[in-house]
Amino acid sequence: MKVTVFQFAPVFGAKNRNLQRIEQLIEDTATDLLVLPELCTTGYLFASADEVRSMAEPVPGGETVRRLAAACQWKGLHVVAGMVELSDGALYNSAVLVGPDGWIGTYRKIHLFWREKNWYSPGNLPYGVWDIGKAKVGLMVCFDWIYPEAARSLALQGAEILCHPANLVLPHCPDAMITRSLENRVFSITANRTGSESRDKGPVLKFIGKSQVLGVKGEVLFRMSDSEEDARSVEIDPLAARNKKMLDSNDLFADRRPDLYRIQ
Repeated sequence: MKVTVFQFAPVFGAKNRNLQRIEQLIEDTATDLLVLPELCTTGYLFASADEVRSMAEPVPGGETVRRLAAACQWKGLHVVAGMVELSDGALYNSAVLVGPDGWIGTYRKIHLFWREKNWYSPGNLPYGVWDIGKAKVGLMVCFDWIYPEAARSLALQGAEILCHPANLVLPHCPDAMITRSLENRVFSITANRTGSESRDKGPVLKFIGKSQVLGVKGEVLFRMSDSEEDARSVEIDPLAARNKKMLDSNDLFADRRPDLYRIQ
C-alpha cells in the first residue's frame, strides 16, 4: 500500500484555510493512507481555555470530520488528522481516523505535554486499532512517543502501522521512533509540522519537522527536513508487520514474560 505524510505549517486560528489546503492535497494525491500533523486545522499554541473551546468540534458531527469524510469518499483513501475535540463539555487533543465511508475512530491524547495540561483533559479512551482493509492502524499523538507502553499497546492489539500526528519541538522523537518500530516490528508514520508559533509575548515554539516513515526493522524509509512543506509518499507491505521474529529462535511477542512483569 502507499502511505503519505503531509508536513506543513498550519496557520493559527485559520481553520477553514487549513482545511482547504488539506482538501486540495487530498484531491491532488493518489495514496491509500494520509497522515497529517497534530492540531493540523487550528495550530498549536493556544492562549486560554476559552480560545481552545472556540475552535473545538464534536466528533464525528463537526466540520472537520465532515469535510475530511467527503474528501476521502471522493478519492477513496483514509486520513488520520489531529484536531481539537469537544465532548460532554471536555476538551481533548485528539486524532481522528476517517475513510471513504466516514468517521472510523478517535484517539484522545493520553500523555499531555507542557501547557496542554492547562487546556485539555487527558485522554479517557484506550489505545485502539482499526482495520482499514489494506492494514490495521493504531493512533498515537505527539508526546506518546516517549512512553513505550503506547506503541506496545497498539502492537499487541495487532496494529501494523502506528499513525503518529505530532507537533514536535524536542529533537529526540525521530530517533526514538526507530526503537518503537524495531521493538514492536511495526511500521510507524510520524507527521510533524514545520514553522513556529508565539502568542501574547510568550515563548516562541519552533517545530522540528523531520516527518518520517519507518519500516519494521527500524529502517528510515524517508525523513523530511526541518523546514520542508510537502507531501511525501512511500510503498510499504503491511504484512511484514505480522512477522515478529527477530531470529528463528526469538519471537518478540511469543517470548514476552508478562507473568513476571510488574507494571502498575
